[in-house]
Amino acid sequence: MITELYEEIYAKIVENDTIIIHRHVRPDPDALGSQLGLKELIQNRFPEKKVFAVGADVESLNFMGVMDEVASEQYEEALVIVTDTANRPRIDDKRYTKGQTLIKIDHHPNDDVYGDVSLVDTNASSCSEIIADFSVYLDNRLPLTAEAARLLYGGIIGDTGRFLYPATTAHTMRIVAKLMEHDFSASEMGQLMNTNSKKVANLSGYVLQNIEVNDLGVAHIILTQEVLQQFDAEDSDTAPVVSLPGTIEGIICWGIFVEQTTGTFRCRLRSKGPVINEVAKRHGGGGHPLASGANAADYSEIEEIIAEFDEAVIEWQKEK
Repeated sequence: MITELYEEIYAKIVENDTIIIHRHVRPDPDALGSQLGLKELIQNRFPEKKVFAVGADVESLNFMGVMDEVASEQYEEALVIVTDTANRPRIDDKRYTKGQTLIKIDHHPNDDVYGDVSLVDTNASSCSEIIADFSVYLDNRLPLTAEAARLLYGGIIGDTGRFLYPATTAHTMRIVAKLMEHDFSASEMGQLMNTNSKKVANLSGYVLQNIEVNDLGVAHIILTQEVLQQFDAEDSDTAPVVSLPGTIEGIICWGIFVEQTTGTFRCRLRSKGPVINEVAKRHGGGGHPLASGANAADYSEIEEIIAEFDEAVIEWQKEK
């Protein structure tokens, strides 16, 4: 079935002269790796085509690449591909609906089915792994380049936590081995992704010192606008601190709640075992079973999420 979708997507790429690639808002390395990696693959094989990557730039991830400026009229007869985005509200740049054909390529649970063609593989560690698989399957029809390999490698190590998370499979490692056969520095990419600004380092220290943990191993911290301003930080600067609570003994699942300028909270949710994406869905979000995002209107809703985490841990412990 997946190879049939590969063929269908490749046929659409061949047919269209303009291809515009989107991904989700507030992109992580996998969003950028899959988006820019696919752009590089297509541009290398079809230099005559107009291929664009759109969305907001993220300064801390500029080493992966920057976005293109695209006039709205260029969408009129374009093929639009959205990578690494489970649901439509999270797609960066709402012009994705303006193209002639829409393709979804993703690895999250397919709760929001969209696109004329939809390739969703929840067994993949990352969307970058899917794009790498796509290239490997097509071989000389869409060959890997050193730059595509670099970008896709970055996306994979980003979403697997450098192969720490359970989504890492033997297949993931085989794909990574193929990527590393190309001329780029895997260690340099790892170092770039492991390097934080001084303000993020200071914010990390604050998180480690102030996170609250209950008897069930449920942890949380609220990063208010006042706290962010203390470290001259923004919402985007909180991404590198999300995994930190997982390094603390006794913590099973956790939430980092980041206050937005509107007074609502962005909820970054993680787990070492209990399934939490159902909790996220009940609060305007979703994601993977052990890594999700949600939204909270106020402190009361944050308390509801923490209580639901408590219940999830209790049920998980019963099943162990």
